[in-house]
Formats: sequence, C-alpha cells, structure tokens
Amino acid sequence: MPRRSRDDDRSTAARHADTRTRGAAPRFLKITGIVLAIVLTSALAVVAFVVVDLVNRMGDGAVTLEDAPEVEPPTIDAYPGEFSMLIIGTDECGEVSTGLLGERCSEADGGVLNDVNLLVHVSAEPRNVTVVSFPRDLMMSTPECTLADGSVASATDYSAINEIYQRAGLSCVAKSVTDLTGIEIPFAAKIGFDGVMEVTDAIGGVEVCIGGEGIRDEQTGIDWPAGMRSVSGIEALQFIRTRHGVGDGSDLARISNQQQYMSRLVQKIMSDEVLTDPAKLLGLANTVVDNIEPSDELSNPIRLAQLALSVKDVPFSDFAFLQYPVFVDPDDEDRRVPDYDAAETIWAALRAGQAVQITGDVTTNEGVELVDPAPGTEETPEGETPSTDAPATRAPLAPSVSGQTADQETCANGRQN
Repeated sequence: MPRRSRDDDRSTAARHADTRTRGAAPRFLKITGIVLAIVLTSALAVVAFVVVDLVNRMGDGAVTLEDAPEVEPPTIDAYPGEFSMLIIGTDECGEVSTGLLGERCSEADGGVLNDVNLLVHVSAEPRNVTVVSFPRDLMMSTPECTLADGSVASATDYSAINEIYQRAGLSCVAKSVTDLTGIEIPFAAKIGFDGVMEVTDAIGGVEVCIGGEGIRDEQTGIDWPAGMRSVSGIEALQFIRTRHGVGDGSDLARISNQQQYMSRLVQKIMSDEVLTDPAKLLGLANTVVDNIEPSDELSNPIRLAQLALSVKDVPFSDFAFLQYPVFVDPDDEDRRVPDYDAAETIWAALRAGQAVQITGDVTTNEGVELVDPAPGTEETPEGETPSTDAPATRAPLAPSVSGQTADQETCANGRQN
C-alpha cells in the first residue's frame, strides 16, 4: 500500500483545523442570536404586559362625552391635526388627602366641585399649545345634558361653572365649555386632590418661585418664606390651592399662581431629567392612569402617548397659559360673568391655528409678579430700544386677557394672611 507523503499529512491536518475554526463562528453567532431573541422577546413581553395593564386600568369607568366630535383610533404617531382637551380639577379627597387634610375632608358636605377648569388646545403644524383657565365663580348658561344612567339634567340660564360636575358630571362640563367657547372637545379628564399630589411626586417635584412677603395662609396651612421652593405631595396641593396667601386673596389671583405652577410643571416634564428616565416615565404613566377619570376616547394609554408626541417639540414660547376674561357680575360682586368680546380674540386665534400674543398683564388681581428678564431672553444693550414686534403669525389678544408663556418666569406675589 503506498505511503502518504508528509505534504499529504500536513494538508489533511490543515483542513481539519480550518473546519474546526469555521464551525466555531456559526455556533457562537447562533448562540448570540438566541440570547438576543430571548432578550427582545422578554422586553416585548414586558412592554405588552404594561400596555395591556394600563389599557385595562384606564378604561375602567371611562366617560362618554355627549356630542363630542369623532376621532380616529389611536396610533403610535403624533395626533394628526388640531385637538382640544378639557381637564377639570375637583375638590375631591382621596385616601391620601383625607389622611393629610383631616377636617377639610371629613367636614365636606359630600358635593364634588370642579374648581379648576382648563381647556387645552393644540394646533396643527406648526404646533402651539394654549391653556385657558376658567374662574370657578364664572356664571354661565349650561345646556341640557344626558347623564350616564340615561336621565337628563335640565339646561340652565345662570349657573356657576364649578357646580356643573356635581350636578351633571364630566360630560356636561365639556358640553357646557364647548357651548361657551365654540371649541369642540373630543377628550376630557378629571383629577382630584390625590392625583395632583401623586403626579408631582412621580416627576420628583416642581420648583416654584415665591415672591413678595412669602406666603402665609392659615386656610391651606402654608407659612413659607420668599424664594425658590421644590414642592411635591401635600405641598404641591397647598401651593395650587392657596388663595388668601397670594395677590389680593381672590380666586383670580389664585389662577395666576396656578399658571406659574403649570408652566413650571411643563418645563419639568419636558426636561431631560424626566424624558430620558424610563423609570420616571413609567411611574408618571402609572400615576396618571390611577388618578384620572378619563373620557372614553382618552382611555387608551396609546392615545395619551399619541397626544404627548404632538407637543413634545413645542417651544416654551408657544405654550401659553391664559385666564378667561371676565367682568364682575352686576348681581353679585363675588361672582364673574363672561367678557365675550375679549374672549373671542382667544377663540379666533385657536380656530386659525395661530400662536397667541399676550398684550395684557401676566396676572389679574396681583397673583404673580414677572421676573425680569425672563429666562432665555437677552437684556437689551444700553442705549437700544427693546423690540415690541411680535412674529407675524401670532394673534394679538385683547388687553384684558392676562396670562404667561412657559418661557416667562413668574413668582407668586406672596402675602401674609
């Protein structure tokens, strides 16, 4: 039998070595692929579980808005076009606030008032956001409303806006605001005392500014010095509820202070501190779901994400917080009635999709004071006259419409009650 040459031996050994090398790489890639597939599948399973859990919890008890416009099903893209949302804050005590506020909750007469009423409007591209606050003592007519049980709440000619929820529910508040403003409302939500506290906690608190003499208000239990203060939990609720501790002690002064809080809340939520922190975002989503009573078209967390995507790139200069203009009620000096002509300048801007130009003061009734210069602005060089020209796309509002934009810094005009 012929003997193989050394070259043949070397050739065979080399082929075996090559075979082993080539076989190791595919095995490694195969294992890596399996690991990645497991990781991705697990991540998707977690996301799916979270979404399903949020959907189930949020859809529980959702409210159908009577005569609301139809909207397309939610998608993972920004909402197409403009939309409006009504957010009401009630004086309703939950488990947490009952334990903290004691007599304030135990002595309540059982009625639930919608003391905070916000109409949030987001324009189509280019996006801008306008938030209109309605005074709780605003007297207005209300339409006939169908209740959840099929019964009907009669129309009224003269009712306080903050009594509508107690009498006829969230849908009727939305329907009444639509009648007053001419702005259709497809989405609405209600939040109580516990929700305010827990939302602020979920994002790690909101830093607010206290000016004047500091705030001392026995009714809300505040005795705070002037300066910056990070509020969360009960302190956040105390800050937005204080009336006697700011301005002239009126509800209109309180609204201006609430607008400072909302402006700083928007800045915090849209900051990298929150947006780049998945744990905080998930915590915020859970908190919102657990603490709001949504309308049915808002009862899907994907819808919430869709609406959030619509405003994520709006500059702070195009976030406007306005106070609905009013007159003193000639029949009751403690009540207010609409200033329809001034308000029409707001609704005309919203219908046109324009950002607004606030020509009035940042406040009524001395609720806040403007910090000068506002953050993000440059001081005018000595000898030059500052420009007062507004961009051509902005719609000037009536001088009686007060408010601020999110790029303006205001401080509570504190007083000692």
